[in-house]
Amino acid sequence: MTSGGTDARHLSRERALEILYEAEMKEVSAGAVLDSLSVAPDPFVVTLVEAAARTRPRAESVIASAAPEWPLDRMAILDRLVMVLAIGEVLSAEPPPDAVVLDEAVELAKTYSTDASPRFVNGVLAAVLPLLHAEDQAPQADDTQDG
Repeated sequence: MTSGGTDARHLSRERALEILYEAEMKEVSAGAVLDSLSVAPDPFVVTLVEAAARTRPRAESVIASAAPEWPLDRMAILDRLVMVLAIGEVLSAEPPPDAVVLDEAVELAKTYSTDASPRFVNGVLAAVLPLLHAEDQAPQADDTQDG
């Protein structure tokens, strides 16, 4: 049903999630975990991890606004990291279609988190992805003002 490329990308997303989780547990940067690996991961893994790290503040802000009843510190760590990873990919230079990102995030939540996680992750991401696209299309205030 899926091509080899899709499977490889899914495995890369799993590996990226593992690296983000390791960084979270060790309370170090994702970059530090990447640097400490004895075998360099696939370039797509590095791209995903770096995108997630770079966009994490923005991702956590939109996640928090979309799920106000679930403060980030009460959210399952893996759920939060799956969404940060997905948002990082959406905000990357060449993002896949939102449907792919949503599907992959739900699959990661099914595999690594709780029974309720896939629905939660899907709901939050479905709410925030259109907002992220709208923000990216809107002119930036700093661009329109003379300084």
